[in-house]
Amino acid sequence: MARFCLQLNTVYGRNLTTAFAQETRERKSSSKIERVELPEKVRKSRILILGGTGRVGGSTAVALSKFCPDQLRIIIGGRNRDKGAAMVEKLGNETEFSEVDINDSKSLEAALDGVDLVVHTAGPFQQAEKCTVLEAAIQNKVAYLDVCDDTSYAWRAKSYMNRAMDANVPAITTGGIYPGVSNVMAAELVRAAKTEGKGEPERLRFYYYTAGSGGAGPTILSTSFLLLGEEVIAYSKGEKIKMKPYSGMLNIDFGQGIGKKDVFLLNLPEVRSIHEVLGVPTVSARFGTSPFIWNWGMVAMTYLFPPEILRDRSKVQELVDLFDPVVRAVDGIAGEKVSMRVDLDCSDGRSRIGVFSHRSLSESVGISTAAFVLAILEGSTKPGVWFPEEPEGIAVEARETLMSRAAQGTINFVMNKAPWMVETNPKELGFGIYDF
Repeated sequence: MARFCLQLNTVYGRNLTTAFAQETRERKSSSKIERVELPEKVRKSRILILGGTGRVGGSTAVALSKFCPDQLRIIIGGRNRDKGAAMVEKLGNETEFSEVDINDSKSLEAALDGVDLVVHTAGPFQQAEKCTVLEAAIQNKVAYLDVCDDTSYAWRAKSYMNRAMDANVPAITTGGIYPGVSNVMAAELVRAAKTEGKGEPERLRFYYYTAGSGGAGPTILSTSFLLLGEEVIAYSKGEKIKMKPYSGMLNIDFGQGIGKKDVFLLNLPEVRSIHEVLGVPTVSARFGTSPFIWNWGMVAMTYLFPPEILRDRSKVQELVDLFDPVVRAVDGIAGEKVSMRVDLDCSDGRSRIGVFSHRSLSESVGISTAAFVLAILEGSTKPGVWFPEEPEGIAVEARETLMSRAAQGTINFVMNKAPWMVETNPKELGFGIYDF
């Protein structure tokens, strides 16, 4: 069905976009990260990164060292001493390695001794039965952040709310790039719509694209396979609906630097949290990759393998070991680009979107996670366990700063724009009206 939009670029929308970033076409990709001066009281904080020898954790450590050179003590937590030593050598004097097994309570408690904030990147989070790191952080009164991308795990983490409050521990779950920065983008779109007061938010859709594995390697591969074993939960006009994973394909325009990509339904935690926290009645999330053969393969897996196989972490690991060499080879051709598009439709017919695109997922996820670390250190997060879109997790006045930091190095970052202003090939019908 054709949809028509008028150019409704309000004063608030212009101010919001200007505050977050320069115009889309002015952005240039760069790995340079602007230095952040931390408050005196949190300088020399000890930050433990669990999974610090992996792609996500290692990228987070690198980003933090660039954001705050000589201001933080970064502890690389992992099980491989050789990889840990390599990371310490790479990052320099303000870094150390701690051998830790997150499934061993004594090992975990020893690693947390003297730590100010722990960053849990040791995924996959799917099918994990306990929140062992969060529980240990609360017991040891250590601030907490994870990059969880699993609905069950995220809501299990939320069940620790009272314990975290009683221990005066600030904690954020699902705080990376997606979910994470995407949640904050959604929260700001909803806030802008309500501030303008011309219509109620009715439908919010997350669209994600990653070329190949995005350079994130086995972690994103195992996460993707495990998600194929989960029924998709979405919301339509307030009702929870269940759908087949990697179904419902749409061709979505991610704008400058990415273009149009096919995306498919997946069960992601931000769908439920946005529905419940922000009160948006219709919410869904889709993900796609390239080359197109990987999408075909993902669809085929949902038919070839029983869900119980795809929910079994040991069996999924065997699949990852089998496919990983091929994925790495294809990554060299496909690249590592990542893009997020968040669409909000309101009751008055207006649509507003946010787009965030980077040339490398493995780099961008570290910068995004580091932005959450800085927000917690700067006092944005209250005691308790919070989602990024909750104002107690990332304070409303801190969202702009978080997104600006996370967006460093992006090839495209815009907020609160009409879709036709962002898409690569809108069709003008005349008088400022576009069909897309």
